[in-house]
Amino acid sequence: MPNLTVDTDRNNAFFDEIAAAVAKTLKQTAKLKAEVLFVSDQEIKELNKQTRNTDKVTDVLSFPTLDGIRGKVLKVKDYPFDTEDGVLFIGSIVLCEQKIAEQAEELGHSTEREMQYLTVHGFMHLFGYDHMEESDKAEMREKEKQAMLVLGVQD
Repeated sequence: MPNLTVDTDRNNAFFDEIAAAVAKTLKQTAKLKAEVLFVSDQEIKELNKQTRNTDKVTDVLSFPTLDGIRGKVLKVKDYPFDTEDGVLFIGSIVLCEQKIAEQAEELGHSTEREMQYLTVHGFMHLFGYDHMEESDKAEMREKEKQAMLVLGVQD
């Protein structure tokens, strides 16, 4: 079993490959799990409004379950209340396929590539990375780039 798995109603192999690339990039070895959910543009707009006070459609939202973990290698034993059957749940990634497809077209690459990047981006948020400050953004982008290279995707 890979050490970071994904619960989703879509192509699990696709998302498990992304999860494995992120886990490798961040040197995670514990048994971890996240969920990936798909919502409509209206649903993500409402979630964005409720959770970020931003009344617009977005491509991805992340809902981490753990705080203060950026740069740490997680150990299941350190989070007994977030663990089930020896697997640590790290959070949820919510994707809007319509917005992702639009962005892919605007950027001139495939929807699959955009989905890969935004899922990597969502995972980075689950692991405590953000892009509020310029230095944090640079660190997060470097980690994303490394994970995309593990997936075999160049900039």
